[in-house]
Amino acid sequence: MRDDTAAHRTLVLGGARSGKSAHAEGLLSGPATYVATARRHPGDAEWDARIARHVDRRPGTWRTVETPSPAELPALLAAAEPDDPPVLVDDVATWLTSVVDDAGAWDGEGADEVERACARLVGAVASCRARLVLVSAEVGLGVVPATRSGRLFRDHLGSLNARLAEGCDEVLLLVAGIPLRLR
Repeated sequence: MRDDTAAHRTLVLGGARSGKSAHAEGLLSGPATYVATARRHPGDAEWDARIARHVDRRPGTWRTVETPSPAELPALLAAAEPDDPPVLVDDVATWLTSVVDDAGAWDGEGADEVERACARLVGAVASCRARLVLVSAEVGLGVVPATRSGRLFRDHLGSLNARLAEGCDEVLLLVAGIPLRLR
């Protein structure tokens, strides 16, 4: 059994299929609050199957909170108390996708709104009083996206990850399923 008090805030980064979510889940024992940031898409059976696989591997003592509005995540973190069960947020990239969607910022418009939402999340993470584990995609290691929207998203997420890492006392990078401690 791991000691959940070893780190107060942990950021787990990794590429697609790197094992980052499963590793983050393994950092916690006992009851926890799992905050699912991905929106469901009616009629998308593959997406529903992915979500179901995540749900199936979580312990029965975990409570799942789905955040349909990006504004709900900072509020949830700000309301967490030190005696609350640990909070696992999976993941920051899907949260940011919703932020960009809601701001209509895929073409570069609405960047200020995206920045304000990111600043609220960074502030909420820094002030979160419960044990917190964040999962996010590391996007800076791959090919430069061919589309403007892809480059904008990569830039927003890369910047957000760096700001979140500043507020975390533990930062891990999963590469091929192997966790590397960055801090």
